[in-house]
Amino acid sequence: MLSRTAALLLPVFGHLRITADPVSAATTDPAPHTADPAADTVPTVAPGSIVAANHTSLADPVVVLAALHRLGARPVVLATAGLWRIPLLGTLLRHEGHIAVHRGTARAAESLDAAAEALAAGRVVLIYGEGGLPRRRDSGELPPGPFRSGLARLAQATGAPVVPLGQAGSRRLTSGGRAKQLAGLATAPVRRPGLHVHLGAPLHLPADTAEATARAHHAVTAAWTAASRHAASRDAAIHRTTAGPGPEATRP
Repeated sequence: MLSRTAALLLPVFGHLRITADPVSAATTDPAPHTADPAADTVPTVAPGSIVAANHTSLADPVVVLAALHRLGARPVVLATAGLWRIPLLGTLLRHEGHIAVHRGTARAAESLDAAAEALAAGRVVLIYGEGGLPRRRDSGELPPGPFRSGLARLAQATGAPVVPLGQAGSRRLTSGGRAKQLAGLATAPVRRPGLHVHLGAPLHLPADTAEATARAHHAVTAAWTAASRHAASRDAAIHRTTAGPGPEATRP
């Protein structure tokens, strides 16, 4: 229900586009596939995969869930346990089998065990490797921060492929303090900011936890870079369209 709700609500607040590296990517800068229903090739996320996403804003889960819903995936999300204390949201999270992460407690490892069970059952698991939000308060984008080791340990324990996911634009929905975030949401239906999600090719992480964490961080950073580049290109195209022809074009 949460994935479907995100897919229904997001178009009200912004315009989402999805691209992906070819699965057999052999070049450093492959031409992306798009999630346009009319396209010949639409990116997919295989059952039993771990989707590793960058975390920049409170709006990230809505953007990522909407994108994955469009691709036919209904992920189990690992999220901070505090969300389970929010009325209604907590009930939905429990009902749909999402996984609470009790960081800094003796129960912290339970989330990885639950995620491993979900993967074994063929579910897609969504995890934010950074484990928190950046401290930046403006709407600017930042590359992914350092990853915690949980993603690598989950991949090593299960052998599941990791799908790097980079998203850009959600900070234009919510960023900064509470008042600014509320203002961002209130004005988004008028501004309709561009939101972009890019999926990297699936990868299998090595056995060494430090190396696996570094490799996952590199892959998600590359996906974020691609998403940011596509978002910037779209913004530039919109600006050229709204600005109209320049003086050279109107000269007789």
